[in-house]
Amino acid sequence: MQRKSRLDPVQLLDHVAASMPKSAEFTAKRPADARAWQRRTRRRLAEVVGFLDQERVDLQPQVERTVDRGEYVRRKVILRTTPWSDLPLYVLEPKGPGKKPVVLALHGHGYGVKDIVGLWEDGSERWEPEGYHKDFGCELAKRGFIVAAPEISCFGERVSNYDHLKKPLQPTTCHNAGTYAMMLGKSIAGLRVWEGMRVLDYLDASNANADMSRVGAMGISGGGLHTFFSTALDPRIKACVISGYFCDWRHSVLAMNHCTCNFIPGLMEMGELSDLAGLIAPRPTLVENGTKDDIFPIEHVKKTVTKARRAWDVFGAGDKLKTDYFEGRHAIGGAKSYDFLAKHLAVGGTA
Repeated sequence: MQRKSRLDPVQLLDHVAASMPKSAEFTAKRPADARAWQRRTRRRLAEVVGFLDQERVDLQPQVERTVDRGEYVRRKVILRTTPWSDLPLYVLEPKGPGKKPVVLALHGHGYGVKDIVGLWEDGSERWEPEGYHKDFGCELAKRGFIVAAPEISCFGERVSNYDHLKKPLQPTTCHNAGTYAMMLGKSIAGLRVWEGMRVLDYLDASNANADMSRVGAMGISGGGLHTFFSTALDPRIKACVISGYFCDWRHSVLAMNHCTCNFIPGLMEMGELSDLAGLIAPRPTLVENGTKDDIFPIEHVKKTVTKARRAWDVFGAGDKLKTDYFEGRHAIGGAKSYDFLAKHLAVGGTA
């Protein structure tokens, strides 16, 4: 009998992955064991994503522009995040006295951070929500949060110029930077988490109205990835909304065409997203996903949430992992997210 050929390399990798011991598989049954797992796994994840051991250089903040948007003021600030890199940051601050909770607002793919702070590509003002981001940075500011929205590396003002290459040879900045980081054994995800940490450092040092005991994070798509890893690695974040991302990787970024910036060398040696979500527990977390999202399929999102919930259950906090499965595609939903953050970061009160 002729042997059936096995030529599919993904099938091979599936078998390899299934046979590999997972160093961060979440199996804890008691809170003490879960906390020990978190300490051990957080250290290892920081090593795997890379770039989190950089020197904290002087941020040298420069305020470029201030715009009155009625209910809040929007400032554009430039920060020095490494000796070789500057970060554009929009800070949206509601008017009125007193300390306010902070949300790190993290955009996804598109034309950059302008798309969540009420600006068109050309920098002109926009007053009605538009696109899959739905200006969620503005919506957060209207609800009383100080919003910190960085220009994530590889987007907007932070794209590389490949005009010296012919059209077929021009990569996206995400792809070129992502593969370059992989050649260093690191990831663009790690670089983005590092910059988010520096944004929080900036607010802590410079904004007397920012209550750094009440910090949240919210992001969509690539910004959902950023939110997931930032919350997992930075305990200053007390609550988060992860939109259009919370799905085990084998059924999302590994199952179809996704941007190179989603990939982290060695990550699946640790475990799946549903395991590493245990680094966020028992902090309040809302998973938001459209039922028609074709890149983070709803059936696999639901299965991932079910598997991840075991970590919250170990802490007796299963009710702090919430979901909003809304009818729609890959986009911010918003029906529950703003109220969720307001509740857990105590807008208008104290935490």
